[in-house]
Amino acid sequence: MSRAADWTQRLLDSRYGLAWLAVLSALETTILPIPIELIMVPYMLARPRRLWLIAAVTLLGCMVGSLLGYAVGFFLFDSVGQPLLAWLDAGEAYDSFEQKFSDNGFLAILAIGVTPVPFQVALLAAGIAGYALPLFLAAVGMARGLRYFGLALLVWLVGERALALWHRHALATGLGVLLFIGAVFAAMRWMGA
Repeated sequence: MSRAADWTQRLLDSRYGLAWLAVLSALETTILPIPIELIMVPYMLARPRRLWLIAAVTLLGCMVGSLLGYAVGFFLFDSVGQPLLAWLDAGEAYDSFEQKFSDNGFLAILAIGVTPVPFQVALLAAGIAGYALPLFLAAVGMARGLRYFGLALLVWLVGERALALWHRHALATGLGVLLFIGAVFAAMRWMGA
């Protein structure tokens, strides 16, 4: 058994498994470059009656991690945020996102949250810009809720094949959701809403 599989099994067997999942989700949101979906799917497959709770706990951890990332951007960008971007090799992604963010922060956070782009960029940019915290949390909740509950739905519908499907179609799905969100916002602007 691989180390990752062994570790995941220990997490599943632990009575603190959901708490650890929340912690791992917070860490993945802020500093870990390993997608939480790699832990979520086996957890959901092993505990199918709890898959919606697993998605909710993962989202909760992500929200806590998002607040931490926002705080780093808001209070500590020069001393902590810049080195974090360098460590994640996300400087170029940050520069690109910063321009999108200045144009439309909510849509930018929503877009980066559903695509496989380092989410830390959105957290730091929102904090640096002093973006309205309630709107920030709403965008994070919507974006990551779509990912995590969408993954739970995928596990519920196709079971064991969910992880392979997610890997194969994550980018296309994220881009599809992004296009849909863009179309909604464009329609709202066109109609003057």
